[in-house]
Amino acid sequence: MLDHPKIYEQPALLAAISQARTGRIVVFTNGCFDLLHAGHVDLLTRAKALGDLLVVGVNADASVARLKGPCRPVTPLAERAYVLAGLACVDYVTSFAADTPLDLITALAPDILVKGGDWPVEAIVGGEGVTARGGQVVSLPLLPGLSTSNVIARILRLHRS
Repeated sequence: MLDHPKIYEQPALLAAISQARTGRIVVFTNGCFDLLHAGHVDLLTRAKALGDLLVVGVNADASVARLKGPCRPVTPLAERAYVLAGLACVDYVTSFAADTPLDLITALAPDILVKGGDWPVEAIVGGEGVTARGGQVVSLPLLPGLSTSNVIARILRLHRS
């Protein structure tokens, strides 16, 4: 990965959060974050406002391909993580290879688990464990029309013109 002080491998992330979380609210969200756009930044900014430390889990390249198709991701993991780490609202970035971040959420034990509004609270992976520990699971409304798929479609339309 590109070097950035906010990017952590999972074991180092867990150690860092263990030290940093005393008296602080840890918020976790995850996604592919392929072609970072205003909708992503809006969601991350609102997620950070719910607590003190925002941890972002990023799907590894093979995971994105399994979830989104063989032409994705457009941007490799190292670059996606680096761009996310450059955002002021993001405190920690890590990646995960599985199709869901369940193991990461279980190990991290965030106080608040956040996903975009296209995910109903009851369908958010890891939510049951978070609420069982007394935490919150939040589904934040998305900005209409802003998605990576829409950005890709717009680029393709412009390229064909």
